Amino acid sequence: MSTAMTAGAAGRAYARSAALHRRGRVVFPGGITRSTIDTDPHPIYVSRGEGAYVIDEDNNRLLDLNNNFTTLMHGHAFAPVIGAVTDLLRKGTCFANPTHHEIALAELLVSRIPAIEQVRFVNSGTEAVMFAIKAARAFTGRQAIARFAGSYHGSYDWAETGQSGAVQTAGDERRVARAAYHGAPPTTADAVVVLDFNDVDGLEIGLAPRAERLAAILIDPMPSRAGLLAPLPQFIERLNALASRHGILIIADEVLNLRQGYNGSSSRYGLEPDLVTAGKIIGGGFPIGAVGGRSDVMSVFGSDVKAPLVPQGGTFSANPVSMLAGRMAMEAMTPDEFARLERLGDRLRAQLTATAAKHAAPFSIAGAASLFRIHAKRSVPGTYANAIMTTEEATRMRSLSRYFRDEGVLLPCGAAACLSTPMTEMDTDKVSAAFDRFLTACGDQTWERQA
Repeated sequence: MSTAMTAGAAGRAYARSAALHRRGRVVFPGGITRSTIDTDPHPIYVSRGEGAYVIDEDNNRLLDLNNNFTTLMHGHAFAPVIGAVTDLLRKGTCFANPTHHEIALAELLVSRIPAIEQVRFVNSGTEAVMFAIKAARAFTGRQAIARFAGSYHGSYDWAETGQSGAVQTAGDERRVARAAYHGAPPTTADAVVVLDFNDVDGLEIGLAPRAERLAAILIDPMPSRAGLLAPLPQFIERLNALASRHGILIIADEVLNLRQGYNGSSSRYGLEPDLVTAGKIIGGGFPIGAVGGRSDVMSVFGSDVKAPLVPQGGTFSANPVSMLAGRMAMEAMTPDEFARLERLGDRLRAQLTATAAKHAAPFSIAGAASLFRIHAKRSVPGTYANAIMTTEEATRMRSLSRYFRDEGVLLPCGAAACLSTPMTEMDTDKVSAAFDRFLTACGDQTWERQA
């Protein structure tokens, strides 16, 4: 591997970030408080954000393609949110009583997302998925759920079990969901059926024998953690039909993929969910989660009955800061703005694809709308199994991420990257130019040896 693949071109300094990480290691396990933070070779500590860019503690200015894990549609320090929240803070940050801000944000979501008739707000995407599963159980009277290998749905035991797939037991046709962490109760796996995304025939094989136990099918319409897999139309069609036939609810986890359009991603791909979970972009940069769906299903949360089937509280649920910030951010995302961002995403994906082809390099580009992911593979994967990186591919992606960082671009390594509304063609050209320089520095002979 060439020197260019292991060292950045600009040789940026990160002394303060390195020092802060040493301090963090004293008080945090592993030195960080989120396992998703890039620690290669240490985290980059951010001082402030300005639009599409962040400035780190060493005063490096970096184009942000992470946007706090796709949360920030408008990048950093979005003026309408800053202004509205600053004014609100003088009036109080949270109350035990409701405020009109929660109604306004709920009305916005109901007006935009076809599957949502009513909403309940929570504090995170994990909570949203957790309460959606509870609602499905309460409504159907069933306990088990089905989910797809490789998809990320937060850290609720039943939502994360099977994320890394299933184990085929010897002499048994059953696929047992893999536990998400050491010490997880083995009984959790008994209530989780693991399916393979885009496996049309496998849907009926996996669902039919267990249909009477299944409360819901949990699905990310374009699984991010699994590789931003594009759903096959026939796969979505079969899923809709099987769920309807067997009385199984569909939970569309759009915590990340709601950013795919004004109406979210389910309607984009023809998915017909009974419940939808949302988060990230609907909070305007503040913690939030939401579960919404059909009124009859959502009635399990109802406080107008003597005892709701699913009690749902939360000290900070529907706090006015998140509600107002979310509404300001979402109102600014008009259909025209979604369309503009998608055109920018299409342009960047085309540029990156053409650059890889020019160098005959083993890279491909997945994604839609404002989302993209660079795969260290010659073809875009269509399944989770094909998306899993080999050791060599992981090394290649780590080298690319490091090179981008030293070119002034923060590119998530092995995860979804995203655009934000402050970005222009000049910014996306910066990304494609850095990719071209990386491939040029590696030399075509590198790819010839790996062919």
